[in-house]
Amino acid sequence: MSKKDCGNHDRCGCGWSCKIKKKYRKILIGLGFFILLIALLILIIWLVLRPTKPRYYLQDLIVYNLNLTGPAFLSTTLQATLKSHNPNDRIGIYYDKLDVYAIYKGQQITIPTELPIQYQGHDDVSIWSPYLTGTDVPLAPYLTVALTQDEAAGYVLIDVRVHGRLRWKVGTWISGNYHIDVNCPAFLTVGGVGMDGHGFQFKPVTQCNVDV
Repeated sequence: MSKKDCGNHDRCGCGWSCKIKKKYRKILIGLGFFILLIALLILIIWLVLRPTKPRYYLQDLIVYNLNLTGPAFLSTTLQATLKSHNPNDRIGIYYDKLDVYAIYKGQQITIPTELPIQYQGHDDVSIWSPYLTGTDVPLAPYLTVALTQDEAAGYVLIDVRVHGRLRWKVGTWISGNYHIDVNCPAFLTVGGVGMDGHGFQFKPVTQCNVDV
């Protein structure tokens, strides 16, 4: 009986190097299958427990002070009532940092007010009523003119912004940090019946826009 001719008929039919190559090929195939299985498992868990971003509402905005001082300075004192709802049934939210401030036509007019750090459980609701203040904030000249014109026209639109970081909690697992940005438009009418004593009345516009 003649010996098998490995060189002419099969490049990897026998020999030590061929056996090693086959072994590594099986290991790579097995490793690839394992990685694919883990990725599929993570995808399934994500689709089942995919977190829904929290919902924010601006329930009220009281204006204590919104006055131009000097040629181009603005002093502001507001109290905003914000409501946050976690709509997830199986996912909690850790708010690690939340800053609230007011913006007029793209310019920040109050210093950031930090909200208390807290955990928001499944389907929980949180309500905050921070004061937002700014003293002698320099305004761009066109904003001074715009604010005067808006008050004369009888309406002022101010955006209440929330910026911070959160983490998701699923069972005992806690995610890394995610940025959260919230924009709540506040439509204020000037003058007329039903004012808050300072010349402004808050008119709820829409649900706040939330980006996570």
